[in-house]
Amino acid sequence: MPVTVVLGAQWGDEGKGKIVDLLAQKADMCVRFSGGDNAGHTVGEFKLHLVPCGIFNPKTVCVIGNGVAVNPKSLLKEMDVLETQGVSCKNLIISSKAHLILPWHLALDALQEEERGEGKIGTTKKGIGPVFSDKHARFGFRMEDLISENMEQKLRKLWIRALRTLSAIYGYHSADLDYDYVLNYLLESRERIRHLIKETEPIIWDACDNKKRVLMEGAQGALLDPDFGVYPQTTSSSCILAGALQGSGVSWKDIKEVIGVVKAYTTRVGAGPFPTELQGSDGDQLREKGQEFGTTTGRPRRCGWFDAALIQFASGINGYTDIAVTKLDILDSFRKIKICTGYTYKGKRIHYYDTDSELLSKVKPIYKTLRGWLSPTRGITEFSKLPKLAQAYVHEIESLIGVRVSYISTGPKRYEFITRNP
Repeated sequence: MPVTVVLGAQWGDEGKGKIVDLLAQKADMCVRFSGGDNAGHTVGEFKLHLVPCGIFNPKTVCVIGNGVAVNPKSLLKEMDVLETQGVSCKNLIISSKAHLILPWHLALDALQEEERGEGKIGTTKKGIGPVFSDKHARFGFRMEDLISENMEQKLRKLWIRALRTLSAIYGYHSADLDYDYVLNYLLESRERIRHLIKETEPIIWDACDNKKRVLMEGAQGALLDPDFGVYPQTTSSSCILAGALQGSGVSWKDIKEVIGVVKAYTTRVGAGPFPTELQGSDGDQLREKGQEFGTTTGRPRRCGWFDAALIQFASGINGYTDIAVTKLDILDSFRKIKICTGYTYKGKRIHYYDTDSELLSKVKPIYKTLRGWLSPTRGITEFSKLPKLAQAYVHEIESLIGVRVSYISTGPKRYEFITRNP
């Protein structure tokens, strides 16, 4: 069976968790390959930040890949919540190459955001930027270090370096960074997760070689990618197809399906340009009906019309084979619905890739206005039963992006879904 990769195509929060949960019902393996507990996927009543969404299928092997930054405290809390609700984590494994978020990463994240002043990027302050900085500077602490005989020796060296940095640059001191406190915290964490830490690459390769159904779960979205997103208001790990390879060890030869997940409109959390953002009643209506508040931060999301120009770019760098549209039902009460087809700047038409963060904040969107269907779509499971104008909206998205819409979510529940023969 082909490997399926599920990627966010906007600024994150597209509803990837529901798509992964749906597909995981028939998957043998589900691999989370990027991000950390700064990302949140909502599946039913559960809010997952590190554990792959396939955890709800006990037959699915769930892998936290090498590309994920793991805060042990967050992971254990998440596992405890799942276990308390009767969801077993016995099918969970963690890559020995995954990096740990340590207390000094959290402190640095908050201090660096404050240092940016008016240029704040809206970080979740989960330590993501600092942990990936240490990873690439080769000062990281990996899961294999946690279970190493030399764990305490390596930890102490990194602790001394971190304290010097925090003290010299920021004059920062905290009891949370006491060495004995950090050591004991990690020793306690190690006892609970040691048995989960494995070399995951050969496990993934074996699944692919034996034609198992492997599902790759991305975090955030293409427009938050540190290379191709709207820099510097991005995350710190790769959110695109290339990140699936790098963050798991899977071969490109095994990937057959790449699903780009989009909302039927657009949302964004944090600072940065947002060409189709709505400031008035339409934006408020989208936020209220869509319950647009961050899974991780609880912050209200900025809302706007669907931006096909951005998705065209995201499709170009990811090669989507299919599109999944979520929250179509949130548009049921709009008399007019707009889709952005491009931008102008000083009267001249430009593409997304012609812009940078500053210029993108100054462009004017070009809209195509469609009639709203003013009819409930909630819970519809067959495309032919959607209102004709809702079908037209989906077809318009397909036409503008050039990729088939194979999945449509019509509500928050697992069964409120349309599959169109992907």
